[in-house]
Amino acid sequence: MKEKGLYHKIFLEIIPFRKWFIVALLLSIFVSILGPIRPFLLQYIIDHFITTFNKEKLISYSMLLFGLLIIESFLRYFFVFITAWFSQNIVHSIRTRVFQKLIGIHVQLFDQTPIGTLTTRTINDVETINEVYSENFFTIISDFLTIIIVLSFMFYTDVKLTLISLVTLPLLYWATYIFKEKVKIVNQKIRDKISEFNAFTQEHLTGIKLIKSFTAEQLELQKFKKINQEQTDLNIKAIWYYSWFFPVLETLIAISVGLVVMGVGYFSLNESGYTAGMISSFYLYLNMLFRPMRFLADKFNQLQMGFVACERVFKIIETPNKENDLGEIELSNPKGNIHFEEVTFGYLPEKEILKNISFEIKAGESLAIVGATGSGKTSIINVLNRFYPIQKGNIKIDNISINDIKIASLRNHIGMVLQDIYLFSGSILDNIRLENKSFGIEKAMQMARDLDIQDFFEQLPGGFDFQIQERGNSLSHGQKQVISFLRAIVKNPSILILDEATSSIDSNTEYYIQKLVQNTIKNKTSIVIAHRLSTIISSDKILVLDKGEIVGEGTHAALIQSNSYYKKYFKELESNTN
Repeated sequence: MKEKGLYHKIFLEIIPFRKWFIVALLLSIFVSILGPIRPFLLQYIIDHFITTFNKEKLISYSMLLFGLLIIESFLRYFFVFITAWFSQNIVHSIRTRVFQKLIGIHVQLFDQTPIGTLTTRTINDVETINEVYSENFFTIISDFLTIIIVLSFMFYTDVKLTLISLVTLPLLYWATYIFKEKVKIVNQKIRDKISEFNAFTQEHLTGIKLIKSFTAEQLELQKFKKINQEQTDLNIKAIWYYSWFFPVLETLIAISVGLVVMGVGYFSLNESGYTAGMISSFYLYLNMLFRPMRFLADKFNQLQMGFVACERVFKIIETPNKENDLGEIELSNPKGNIHFEEVTFGYLPEKEILKNISFEIKAGESLAIVGATGSGKTSIINVLNRFYPIQKGNIKIDNISINDIKIASLRNHIGMVLQDIYLFSGSILDNIRLENKSFGIEKAMQMARDLDIQDFFEQLPGGFDFQIQERGNSLSHGQKQVISFLRAIVKNPSILILDEATSSIDSNTEYYIQKLVQNTIKNKTSIVIAHRLSTIISSDKILVLDKGEIVGEGTHAALIQSNSYYKKYFKELESNTN
């Protein structure tokens, strides 16, 4: 039943390109028919025109034979081209849908699945799907038809010789079956190992600085060697199966040809009727019969690997979108009033991170969230953006539940500057504007002047055209943070979220960041995960978290007098600053 469901999904991918599928199918049929006609025609030419020295007929029938060969060659050309076009368009469609699914799916998938594995699904597995829709699929059909047609011609030509030539067929089937099953198992293991290999490589190249800082190069190299050796062993095992299968096939084919030769010799001594044309055509028939048998098992395995890849890729495409975007409200110029009502949340339902959290931020106010690591500060940001669903309670913006708001509309009105800054390869301008292509270089320069930070970009070669390397490695942390600020500002959000991580940047860059904070936080509702005394003190309200619970709420002046948690946290922060 599971396989039927998979085959149904595979068939559904064909429907948008069904016209080309039918054309490719018809071409495979024509090619399979034209091939066996040539030996039959050759037999007729030898027996009727060469042996009788009929020159005129020989020339005309030879031209006919040559014409059939030309037609077959053209049909094969179109067959290869159309099947390749057909399969690549399906692969293109599937790859687009996989990536569209990945960028639109809930972030929990990325918490649970290594990025390297998802990369394998998007690139390697999708490319392997090509085997299902490619020339291999149609060639298998064509080869089966060729075998049936060739056998029909052989039986028509001589039943006894045909039966003799098929003596080795049971052995051929047995060898092919063993080969197909063994290679299928090995290829599945190879696919799994490739996925593990990609995940390991991506993870370790991303964390290369950490590896170097702990001088763990040799330890990680040994792990790599282990995975590499396992994959090499599997590939060698697959090669070993190929190395015995093809010689066995060739031996069985040679035995069949030898048996036919012996049969011709034996029957020629006892009866007449075996003409030169018949013997020549029979030899060609044998080649046409066994040639597809050489490769059918391998093509079946490639097709099977395509089915495995299809199953993995369709699993991603069909993964439920756990964001549950059922909201219908489109926010229009929201004021930015935020209200958490007894919110309970955990990344795992059985392990609560936020416990009955309730607080309110009025439009235009700034809220500083303080607390120890693991107290739930980042979780508040995550649930406000609906990156994760809450288990209990409600979150409202302007008295509207965020579950009733379209996710895209909600996030369009929230700007985020987080501690873990991610920049894409490309220019600074591309990273600032992202999807807003109407935001050109003139607007960027004007915005920098309005925010009084134009000289920051003048220090960079090329200014806004400065090319950023992967993950922003060509920039300092502070420079990346300035770009991240501008990226959030370009959205013109009503709510601004800041993970204020300025402890590790130089004083010059900090100057620009403070300018940005002062100039952008005005008239916006802001939530700041605070790490600096000045930010905490200047906030309209402070939220003190401890182990997922609110243990203090109010102004700095009120909390420093009455809240022991806050007093302890503030003193620790003060001592670290000094």
